[in-house]
Amino acid sequence: MLYDQAKIYVEGGRGGDGCVSFRREAHVPRGGPDGGDGGRGGDVVLVCDPSRRDLASLHRARHLRAGRGGHGRGKQQHGARGKDKVILVAPGTEVGGLEGRRYDLVEPGQRAVVAAGGLGGHGNKRFASATRQAPRFAEKGLEGESGWIELRLKLLADAGLVGQPNAGKSSLLRRLTRAAPKVAEYPFTTVEPVLGTLEAEDGQLVLADIPGLIEGAAQGAGLGHEFLAHLERCRALVHLVEIAGDDPAGAYDTVRAELSAHGAGLELLPELVVLSKRDLVPDGEAERAVSEWRDRAGATALGVLAVSSASGAGLEELRRAILEAVPEEAGAAAPAAVTAGEQAFEAEHIVYRPVGEQGFDVHRVGDGVFEVRGRGIELLVRRHDLENPEALAYLEQRLREIGVIAALRSVGFESGDEVRIGEAAFELDPGA
Repeated sequence: MLYDQAKIYVEGGRGGDGCVSFRREAHVPRGGPDGGDGGRGGDVVLVCDPSRRDLASLHRARHLRAGRGGHGRGKQQHGARGKDKVILVAPGTEVGGLEGRRYDLVEPGQRAVVAAGGLGGHGNKRFASATRQAPRFAEKGLEGESGWIELRLKLLADAGLVGQPNAGKSSLLRRLTRAAPKVAEYPFTTVEPVLGTLEAEDGQLVLADIPGLIEGAAQGAGLGHEFLAHLERCRALVHLVEIAGDDPAGAYDTVRAELSAHGAGLELLPELVVLSKRDLVPDGEAERAVSEWRDRAGATALGVLAVSSASGAGLEELRRAILEAVPEEAGAAAPAAVTAGEQAFEAEHIVYRPVGEQGFDVHRVGDGVFEVRGRGIELLVRRHDLENPEALAYLEQRLREIGVIAALRSVGFESGDEVRIGEAAFELDPGA
């Protein structure tokens, strides 16, 4: 079975905590703070691996977590960076990531960071200054990004074989390539896409046999709905119509309607119309059918051919026609993907400004209760232990510098009132 969709929960590693430590050595009076920084958490990284065929491994493990960053230690020893969680996926995988981010992994070795690890906390050495010579607090590491992401595999094929069930797609793929799809005399013999390679003197083309399409396939009828997406990467279509079928014209129109209803521009792809099972009708009738279909298709089709997978009639002509029908690939660069690289420790604190993405809003939510909203402010509060008086005093100083205290006073805040920032609630008494 081909697993072409998966939904997994990814979680970046939490950053390590900073260390509170003081240098204590013989003959070194007043050694001062020497707590090291915590290490950054590991990332969850998707890597395009050409040896992978589908997304089956992600159905066995749906929760994936990267390693946590190491805690800082004394003597200014920084914690180790958390180990990345590397997930191998098949070429052609599209990813709907966190916060609406999207990735398209088509080239071997492409990488995408889908859940970044959290930042490590600073040790007390970072907070030493002329007026704060012995800080007894450090920052906590932040949690990494986390959430559910969706992956969808779209096969990388140059041309797709389409048609109604039992139109002869699998038999044709067997004759044109070395693929071995199942062939039988009942509908929906093919229940998953099959790839085969068409050899040429100057290269190769990949053909995809797509399960048969019936009326309503784009809305979920039959087996075609979940596999229509595999045609989106094709550069041409080979549309098979059974020459001796009950209603060849109706079968052709039904498949064309489903391609259009899928909504991805499949109906605009270059198309070859192939009248299959030519051996079931006399040669003269096959020639008349080809002439009639050329008049019927007009300029919408690149050509019309009649072939027989059983006898081999017309297959060489079809091979050449497919090679000519597939247009050259555009010279655009491969889709960009975020790479997971080593990141150095932060040298300074983030600068929080009261505008743009780092801004904040202040609201009165009750008598003597105020709420501050803003991603940057919430991250700042999460980094500190509010039970530590020194850490709380430092936080009050930072809130004053950023402008939060002034904004609180403008809406009626008084010293000793409760302030809520994120999940934290505390009394703030910044003084004058």
